[in-house]
Amino acid sequence: MKNIKPLATKKPPLPQADHGIIDDWLAGVMPVINPVVSELDRLIRKQLKDPVFAVKWSKAYYGTPQLGWCIELAAYHVSANVVFLNGSRLARPPELGDESRYVKIRSVEEANSPEVLAWIRESCSLPGWGADQE
Repeated sequence: MKNIKPLATKKPPLPQADHGIIDDWLAGVMPVINPVVSELDRLIRKQLKDPVFAVKWSKAYYGTPQLGWCIELAAYHVSANVVFLNGSRLARPPELGDESRYVKIRSVEEANSPEVLAWIRESCSLPGWGADQE
């Protein structure tokens, strides 16, 4: 198995305690997918203790000072990608991706599926991108 280091050449975003940066990002999401992305934002924040936020490369990032970045959220025209930046460490990771695993979500119902909720919960409890960087 090849050893892949996700985002190895990219610098992690700078964390902010204020969720306002995500609110601003959400305001720019296409109306058709906004309810899905807003629900994912709510679900992710519910799982993080001492959360930090960022927006970089037109994507939202969620993490904690202790764990680093756990989840990246990207909004597209008809779906949202939930990227688990520690995805290969998940007990039963999504099939898409390599080291970082992701899932495409097209509805609020999909966002609230037991499988997606379990991935979010587990990802928010594991070290993520940037946790080992000072």
